[in-house]
Amino acid sequence: MGEQQHVKFPQEIVDEYAALGVDLPALFSAGHLGTRMGVQIVEASAERVVGTMPVEGNTQPYGLLHGGASAVLAETLGSVGSMLHGGSSKIAVGVDLNCTHHRGVRSGLVTGVATPVHRGRTTATYEIVISDEAGRRVCTARLTCLLREVNADDEARVRPAQD
Repeated sequence: MGEQQHVKFPQEIVDEYAALGVDLPALFSAGHLGTRMGVQIVEASAERVVGTMPVEGNTQPYGLLHGGASAVLAETLGSVGSMLHGGSSKIAVGVDLNCTHHRGVRSGLVTGVATPVHRGRTTATYEIVISDEAGRRVCTARLTCLLREVNADDEARVRPAQD
């Protein structure tokens, strides 16, 4: 699932997954797409997820940060928050993503911060604010994820084979 990152997870979340035989910090990444785009998750809990992404390599023909790149960062952060809210018995699946782009960025690093708007039994919605290095808002996004029960196919992808 991409390169391993050093994400700061709350200890109770690490312990919950460890009890199921899952090494959450070793498992977690931004996925292959996030890795290619340079997405780094630096903090992750159900209450707040923070990540960064370089502008370089993620631009459109005019040299500005591509709106789709902002969408990738937003969906990654909101999905992580939803996954952590749902816990180890649920899988978070994005069902709606809305992005409003406020300003262009040509260089540097953007930072996204995802915070919950709604955390229910079957859905979770996060607002993601993406800012440039000067703290100016670049994009505001909202992601809603369906929280569904883990099934056997999910187990095979997430949990190590039992000997």
